Amino acid sequence: MLFEDFDLDPRLLDSLKAMGHKSPTTVQQEAIPMAMEQRDILARAPTGTGKTASFLLPALQHLIDFPRRFNGQARVLVLTPTRELASQIHRYACHLATDLELDIAIITGGVPYAPQEEALAGNVDILIATPGRLMEYLDKKKFDATEVDLLVIDEADRMLDMGFSSVVQAIAIEAQGRKQNMLFSATLEGGGVDRFARDLLTDPIHIDVDSPRSEKAKIHQWVHLADDKDHKFALLCNILRQEQVKRAIVFVKTRDVVASLEGQLLKAEIPCAFMRGDMEQKKRFQALGRFIKGEVNVLLATDVAARGIDIDDITHVINFDMPRSADTYVHRIGRTGRAGAKGTAISLVEAHDIRIVGKIERYIQQPLKRRVIEELRPKHKEAKPPGKKKDKSKQDAKKGSKKSKKK
Repeated sequence: MLFEDFDLDPRLLDSLKAMGHKSPTTVQQEAIPMAMEQRDILARAPTGTGKTASFLLPALQHLIDFPRRFNGQARVLVLTPTRELASQIHRYACHLATDLELDIAIITGGVPYAPQEEALAGNVDILIATPGRLMEYLDKKKFDATEVDLLVIDEADRMLDMGFSSVVQAIAIEAQGRKQNMLFSATLEGGGVDRFARDLLTDPIHIDVDSPRSEKAKIHQWVHLADDKDHKFALLCNILRQEQVKRAIVFVKTRDVVASLEGQLLKAEIPCAFMRGDMEQKKRFQALGRFIKGEVNVLLATDVAARGIDIDDITHVINFDMPRSADTYVHRIGRTGRAGAKGTAISLVEAHDIRIVGKIERYIQQPLKRRVIEELRPKHKEAKPPGKKKDKSKQDAKKGSKKSKKK
């Protein structure tokens, strides 16, 4: 299938060609035709599957097909959980709309209010926003959602994780006149996203792309067992010095570990950038910019800080600290192996991590191979996962029943 097979305006096709997009991805093939029929969409589509074009192309086509006569507030509203992702969607939308003479604005926290208020005071065709800052403008009556035709919720699961559910629902209520809704999420497990979707969508088309099981086809995953923190750091340095590691994200649990690990890597003469959840927006963009430009090929990040990072050529994801949940693991490794490329995900596992390793293996329905770096072979055998705690009340009941039978 080609993009020409969709009923898209020639100017959009020209933009796609200029951006090097030749054929639609699976999610684009499934979502774009339905979206152009103004159906609501509920899609499970991890980062790297082409979901951004899945909602932007139909949105742009809608604005072309139904131009408005007077300037006003946003007709297409895209809500996303992080500033970085909002910025990436904004850039992508501007590229796609190169020849369309549309006004595309971005509203996020962490930047001055004045330029954003000025943008909202003028004409806006497409608005990409993070919920918290946009809600401030709604409260101040600087933004009016009544002209919104199309509402897109991107990374809905992360939106819920960050506590934006009630804010998004409040914004949706303000956009009462919307004709269409699209909700994209990297995972649909659990009831949160399902309830979210029921509140926001009407008779949606369900699209499920790139399930965790299919990750094994493009992402090589394995584990190195670590005896302790020093051994784990030695493993990390060895991996990062390997020639095939062109660009790597190293995930850690806390911002304190980010700071200490950065110092250790610099001492080991391994340049790196880092992103923490408490960083100022300017410093976050600077760190990400150094990584994207290739000034450093290692980025340290917590899960919170990494939300919204959307870079195609990540060769390796390294779990220096294991995540707290299996779906977070899938989110992490989804940063590599994008756009059809192969990727590698390596986890450095201490004894206390064995329980989560088992949960991850059950979730992705495949074992994680154990590998050894000969000069850094672990001294200890792999720890056994803790067994299930026996219910003492049930045991006592059994003992009681046995005694009664003997009597």
